[in-house]
Amino acid sequence: MIKLKLVFIIAIVFCTVTYAQQQPQYSQYMYNMSTVNPAYATGQSGLISTGLLYRQQWTGIEGGPRTANVFGNIPISEKIELSVNYVNDRIGDAIPVNNDYVNIDFAYVTRISDRARLSYGLKAGINSFKIDPSGSDVANDPAFSDNTATTELNIGAGLYLFTSNFYAGISSPNVLPGDVDIDGVGVSETKTHIYGVAGYVFDFIDEVRLKPSVVIKQVIDSPLTFDISLNSLMYDRFELGVSYRYTDSFIALAGFNITPGLKIGYSYDFSVSDLSGYNDGSHEIVLLYNFDLLKFGNKHTSPRFF
Repeated sequence: MIKLKLVFIIAIVFCTVTYAQQQPQYSQYMYNMSTVNPAYATGQSGLISTGLLYRQQWTGIEGGPRTANVFGNIPISEKIELSVNYVNDRIGDAIPVNNDYVNIDFAYVTRISDRARLSYGLKAGINSFKIDPSGSDVANDPAFSDNTATTELNIGAGLYLFTSNFYAGISSPNVLPGDVDIDGVGVSETKTHIYGVAGYVFDFIDEVRLKPSVVIKQVIDSPLTFDISLNSLMYDRFELGVSYRYTDSFIALAGFNITPGLKIGYSYDFSVSDLSGYNDGSHEIVLLYNFDLLKFGNKHTSPRFF
């Protein structure tokens, strides 16, 4: 019984970290905007965008969050786009807590002027929460033979306005708040998130474009936070940028277009929060690949910058 209580105390501590961060956060969110806004649309018919992302947060702290994301944006027509996301978010060491998210987004795009389009988005998915004691000394305890996992429904919605060089949106990827309860023990509380995003791309000098952008996040009953970023795209191949996450970190970003359809990106977070003296920063890497399914390559001579 003492071991059982200890395990749940540890799990609750881990979930307190989850509560503070709530949903997984990304420094390179701009490469998979659908995690923030289900109304996000690429606006490029026939071009399927896929990606893999891995993030190790707070290196040097045992059991720091590790996040893996597999995603794809699939334009069905000029008016309809789908996106699919699978996320595994793992916190903890000896007794890790696993969060698995599977979501499908539906975006309906309308043209409101010659240049601007407005997209309406809905998200539907399942969130699975699991305490995994398999690598600990209580792995054979009958108390952990079952009742260590639960599943929740997730619903989200958003609006996304965009042109060829500007975007702005407001969204809630998880409209439904809820409590995670395992075997009668409350281990986490999910609050509704509200996001606002905006960015603008402009030509700076020959072969160099700049994109200032911002993402604002409000978790109900929690303080407002935001990321502000400045990214540059040089010769349609190299990306360099900097970002600041309020009271949390400064971020360095870099990207390289290996081919017109293949890109790799990397970011490093320099922590400035109260945890700065206890960790060695956060690493994030993303690999992107575009399938020119309908052979529209001649229409996409310049890579999208958002």
